[in-house]
Parts: sequence; C-alpha cells; structure tokens
Amino acid sequence: MSSPHVLLLGPPGAGKGTQARRIADRFDVEHVTTGDALRSSKEMNISHLDCEYDTPGEYMDQGDLVPDAVVDEIVEQALASADGFVLDGYPRNDDQAEALESMTDLDAILALDVPRDVLVERLTGRRVCEDCGTNFHVDFDPPDAEGVCDECGGAVVQREDDQPDSVRNRLDVFAETTAPVIDRYRDREAFVDIDGDRTPDAVWADIESTISEAIGAVEGQR
Repeated sequence: MSSPHVLLLGPPGAGKGTQARRIADRFDVEHVTTGDALRSSKEMNISHLDCEYDTPGEYMDQGDLVPDAVVDEIVEQALASADGFVLDGYPRNDDQAEALESMTDLDAILALDVPRDVLVERLTGRRVCEDCGTNFHVDFDPPDAEGVCDECGGAVVQREDDQPDSVRNRLDVFAETTAPVIDRYRDREAFVDIDGDRTPDAVWADIESTISEAIGAVEGQR
C-alpha cells in the first residue's frame, strides 16, 4: 500500500490531533506538526534566510512569532524525510499554503467542520496534564480522580489559552487567517469536508475510508 500524503485542516478544538494520530498509526506515516517540527529544529542554522535570529530556538526563547520563511523551511525538511505523512497545523495562512504547494503533492486534503459553539464548549472544558500532556475534558472525558492524570499522576490543569476569552480570540484568528486556506483547497479533487461534530469513532470512519479511496486512486493511476 502507498504511504499517503495527507493534509488535515480545521479550527482549534476540531479534533485534528486525535485524528492525525490515528491516521499515522493506521497508514504507517509520520505525524508532522509545526510545534513538534519547531521544537526538534530549535538549533537549525537559518542564517541564510537573513532573519533577525540565526536559529528558530532564539525566536522561541524570546517568545517571538517564528517567521513564515523559517516555518516553511522546517516543514519542508520534515516532509522530505518522511515516506508518507499527515500534516497537522500547517499551513496557517495563504502564504504558507503557497509554499506547501512547491514542497509536495497531496493525496487527501481533509477539513474537519465543527460549529463554533461546539468548539468553545470543547476547548473551555479541556484539561491537560502538566507532566505528560494527556488531554481530558470536564464533561466528556474527566480523569478518574479530579485534577490528577490517569496516565502519570501529574496535575491536570486548564491551559491559559483554553480560558473563554482566549478561546474566542483563537477562533477569531482562525476565521481570519486559516479559514481562507480551506477555501483555497475546496475545489481540489483531493479535498473532502468531514463532519467533525460527531463521536471521534464516527469521524474516524469517514477519514479512514476517504484516505483508503485516495490511496486506491493514486495506485490505479500508476
């Protein structure tokens, strides 16, 4: 079976991380996220890009936004070393989408669609283990003991960016900068809208069948 190139799009709280991990396991591909790629490339020499700093880590240490040119190069390196991948969290704007088109072809472009009020409920109810990063939810998936991680015993807390005002701001930023990226891809043959306002298993069933069909189409063209 071919190793697919999958782009997973959607707003914060849509379930991209959960579904991307399932895609990576099921189709034996790399799960590429901008956060992980940046953290693993903190010391990469970017002096040739003529940016303010010479490594991505210097931007991160200062709390500054990493420029698109740096993110583009890091993602390109991550994709080049992967036989197949599911890309999660990139591109975040139209310029990054244009850069991605010069890096690789995409077999499946999946956009998770979830109503805004549901996203707010999901994100404001989310709790995260400070030690291992396991996610919980106060209504849908609480830890067995309140405030204690089931996996490692660490403290389960609400992240600052999951506070109601922060959540609404994140969704506003997504609508302004990243939603147009989805519209950019909407007419592509590889694009599929996925109803994300369902159980994770129901969403996964659609994702798995869509990617399997995309793989079959690619192999049939060879």
